Amino acid sequence: QVRLVESGGGLVQAGGSLRLSCAASGRTFNRYAMGWFRQAPGKEREFVTAIIWTGGSTYYADSVKGRFTISRDNAKNTVYLQMTNLKPEDTAVYYCAAAFNGVLGLRLPHNYDSWGQGTQVTVSS
Repeated sequence: QVRLVESGGGLVQAGGSLRLSCAASGRTFNRYAMGWFRQAPGKEREFVTAIIWTGGSTYYADSVKGRFTISRDNAKNTVYLQMTNLKPEDTAVYYCAAAFNGVLGLRLPHNYDSWGQGTQVTVSS
């Protein structure tokens, strides 16, 4: 497993942008697919986006497609989530997750081995 620490959350107005970072410990970061999930109050945790270890394939929830971009820097053991044109419905705690050798099923939380503690994103209208 890897230890994951998210950062970059905060309060932003609708239409604004934020970039989240997730720093991973360990020397095998490039063996992990990485994902971002979010959970709003009273709702279940939902898939946002994921990226395989090479960065060659990415996946997005329909609700964020065209607005959010996931990327990774394996040299820095970090995955990023660039969020643009934010909407109030994007308000949630955002979690970073890692799936060892992950390729399939990256939209499903149970396929991930490690989770970060979460970072709050609040979008005001």
